[in-house]
Amino acid sequence: MVVLNKIYTRTGDQGDTALGDGTRVPKHSPRVEAYGTVDETNATIGMARLHASGDTDAALARIQNDLFDLGADLCRPDMAKDGEAEYPPLRMTDAQVERLEAEIDVMTKILEPLRSFILPGGSPLAAYLHLTRTVSRRAERLATELATVEDVNPAAVKYLNRLSDWCFTAARMANDDGKSDVLWVPGANR
Repeated sequence: MVVLNKIYTRTGDQGDTALGDGTRVPKHSPRVEAYGTVDETNATIGMARLHASGDTDAALARIQNDLFDLGADLCRPDMAKDGEAEYPPLRMTDAQVERLEAEIDVMTKILEPLRSFILPGGSPLAAYLHLTRTVSRRAERLATELATVEDVNPAAVKYLNRLSDWCFTAARMANDDGKSDVLWVPGANR
């Protein structure tokens, strides 16, 4: 478990930070951008949870924990050296992706099929879930970009992809099971 006795360390005052293996990199490195955006995704879920309750809130709490796992995964480069680490690095698993898929499937059975694109909005919970969806898509883009130059766990990328789908579906649920979705009307304001 992490113990934080002091919040500021001054070790990053020159614009670099330590990765999970101790390697120091610039704070603007692609890996830091990727896991930093995962953290931003997590913060948007915190905002959504202000409007959630019951099963939705419980699912969002699980996702927040998963996102910490995902950040830990992304901050640890070079998966080939996992066996040499003092402690086993935390990696995302396909089971975490499959749980999101199963939850999406349950929600989808309740919803009417879409006949139009949806504008982000509706209820406060739906609006925050749409915000989370877009931030998780950005995290996914950054993770896939990172994967073109460095080692990235494929399950981490899959999780981000499914998370945006989960947020989209949950936003529809938050809009009275899709009945209050805000639909796009092409060319409505010409």
